[in-house]
Amino acid sequence: MIDPYEVLGIDRDCDSETVRAAYRRLAKEAHPDSGGDGERFARLQASYDLLKDPVRRKVYDDTGYDPELADAKDLKGVLLLEPLVNEMILDEREPGSFDPVAAMRRKLSDDILKSRFHILELERHRARVRKHLARLARRKSDKGNSDVLGSMLRARSESIAEAIRNAETQIEAIEQAYVMLEGYAYELEHDGEADSPAEKHLEDKTAQGKAAE
Repeated sequence: MIDPYEVLGIDRDCDSETVRAAYRRLAKEAHPDSGGDGERFARLQASYDLLKDPVRRKVYDDTGYDPELADAKDLKGVLLLEPLVNEMILDEREPGSFDPVAAMRRKLSDDILKSRFHILELERHRARVRKHLARLARRKSDKGNSDVLGSMLRARSESIAEAIRNAETQIEAIEQAYVMLEGYAYELEHDGEADSPAEKHLEDKTAQGKAAE
């Protein structure tokens, strides 16, 4: 995901006229017909298209992502981080007295574990359904009639399979949200002193280890 403000070399609080002026100036230099770089020109065009649209710009400013440019996986990660950021803002504790980033990582790690346990339970259910189907027999005289029980069990097996696929997709989204938190550290205060870089690094490694389990 590109940063349109960085691409155009403008401040985030600039007005639409500044956006347009920056785009026109840079586009003249980068346009392929003027001997410029086509890839750079494409980035300029994409950045301008984003920032000239008030709705898209607002979404990008609020989330750091644009639905039309961002990878679908990233957008799912953003949606999962959104409520965690809200919890961080609404927490009444004094900023610096707790680590909201570590709390986000713990929450995501817990959600991954819950989803994996849910998949195991669904797989057990599906195995039981399949065993019932394997043992289900019908009298020869009923062969021409509808297989009601068999159809219901097969439909139930497919529903469980769909639930498993959804849970796996959810795990991928949670893992992406976790990746998006990498590189962030939060400075805590203890008696007027912030955590040392070594302490923060150890905390990050511990949280990453839990998510990988």
